[in-house]
Amino acid sequence: MSPAGLLLSSLLLVCCLLPPGAQGQEFSLRAELPRPVGPAGGSFVVNCSTDCPNPRVITLETSLLKKPVGSGLRWAAFELSDVTSDSLILCSGFCNGIQMTGSSVITVYRLPERVELAPLPPWQPVGENLTLRCQVAGGAPRANLSVVLLRGEQELSRQPAVGDPAEATATVLAGRDDHLANFSCRTELDLRSQGEGLFQNSSAPRQLRTFALPMTPPHLVVPRLLEVGTTFSVSCTLDRLFPASEAQVQLALGNQKLNPAVESHGDTVTATATATASAEQEGARDIVCNMTLGSDSREARENLTVYSFWGPILNLSKSNASEGTEVTVTCVAGAGVHVTLDGVPAAAPGQPAQIQLNATERDDGRNFVCNATLEVDGEILHKNRSVQLRVLYGPKIDQAKCPQHLTWKARTTHILECQARGNPDPQLHCFKEVSWTKVPVGVPFTVTLNYSGTYSCRAVSSRGTHTVTVVMDVQDRNPHAVTVAMVVLTTLGFVTTAAALVFAGPRRRRVSQDGGRRVRYSPAPAEPGDWGRG
Repeated sequence: MSPAGLLLSSLLLVCCLLPPGAQGQEFSLRAELPRPVGPAGGSFVVNCSTDCPNPRVITLETSLLKKPVGSGLRWAAFELSDVTSDSLILCSGFCNGIQMTGSSVITVYRLPERVELAPLPPWQPVGENLTLRCQVAGGAPRANLSVVLLRGEQELSRQPAVGDPAEATATVLAGRDDHLANFSCRTELDLRSQGEGLFQNSSAPRQLRTFALPMTPPHLVVPRLLEVGTTFSVSCTLDRLFPASEAQVQLALGNQKLNPAVESHGDTVTATATATASAEQEGARDIVCNMTLGSDSREARENLTVYSFWGPILNLSKSNASEGTEVTVTCVAGAGVHVTLDGVPAAAPGQPAQIQLNATERDDGRNFVCNATLEVDGEILHKNRSVQLRVLYGPKIDQAKCPQHLTWKARTTHILECQARGNPDPQLHCFKEVSWTKVPVGVPFTVTLNYSGTYSCRAVSSRGTHTVTVVMDVQDRNPHAVTVAMVVLTTLGFVTTAAALVFAGPRRRRVSQDGGRRVRYSPAPAEPGDWGRG
């Protein structure tokens, strides 16, 4: 039974117990409580007093535990203990044989037993309404109990507690600034008007997470065709997410989950991953990018064709063939691949292309090219391979590039332009016959007369020897002019000598007597010390 119902029952019971005439009593009896409001289970002091000059049997009529705590001629005090509910108390007594009564009410208050904010959604979309619900169990008196819903310390709603349990609700429009905000509810039992305080009781706070996800799908960038064994990269981007750092990204190639690296900048999320296509994935496959934020997700899907393009493989039966031997060139590739070898197509896709030849000097260094084509999903793919043939042949001196007769002027600079070819490369040397004097080949040198003669130019390698004879005729640049000059110089020499002898003879010859002998001095000049001697 509620406290109000209990009070009503007590009043009816008292009325029934009062004898006739008590309601018209001449003197009053008062039931006074110094503190009419108190916590449940507490104690209350009741003072029954009257203005009757000579009252008799003043007592307290109650079912609560009581004990007298004092009395006087016209009063009596009692203490009530363990009061757990609102109660009506009655003081009674007699005055001149007439019964007197007085009543009062004890109000008991209780704090709520439970104040709880209902769980919030794990994620709340930005721009949608959020309903906050707070449940309150217990608490009295209900007329003084209210429920407050809060965002942080901001009051959102204040409502009276109605019913038990009472439920208070408030609706808010979720925004980005509500992300990670704390919401709670609080009860307020306001007994300040009755001499008590304001009693508050709060629920545990709950944190809200809001999110925003655009309606557009992510932008997925993948190759359209992918060869088995090749590594490829995938990029998936989505803008206008909030909070972008909370986005979860999944990338998958068919049943193969990729391991993306996820980065967020502002409201943009980008996920990149690399993977290698396997033979088991050959054929049409889907690449899926799924971005999840909060309770929602967006997905993008692209088609990818995984194909196998084996080859081409280009083989020579002999990579180093001797001149005159047979060489087979073969190009092969995988199923469905069409190959063409140096313009010679294979009979059908998947079949090899082949060329046979007798190796000659002209084939040395020849490149063979194989072109392979494969059609995948309407697109023609190409691959090329090349191989070089080396032909082993003996040395040869190109007589067109090595003149057999040379006429040069002495004391001029020339180059002996002889070249030899062969595989392996030959060594070329030119020696003068008989003397075996070596003449430089392919480098500038000054020609002198002694270079005249016949030379043997020989190219030598492990495949043999080739010799070419070269005649070198070195001529003096002007032999007639030299002869004339020498004659002139010789004549001048003789004339000069004769003139000198004629001029010096008479002056340098003297005759003297010395013991009867004639002495002739040589025509040599006399020493200065001899001059004046006689």
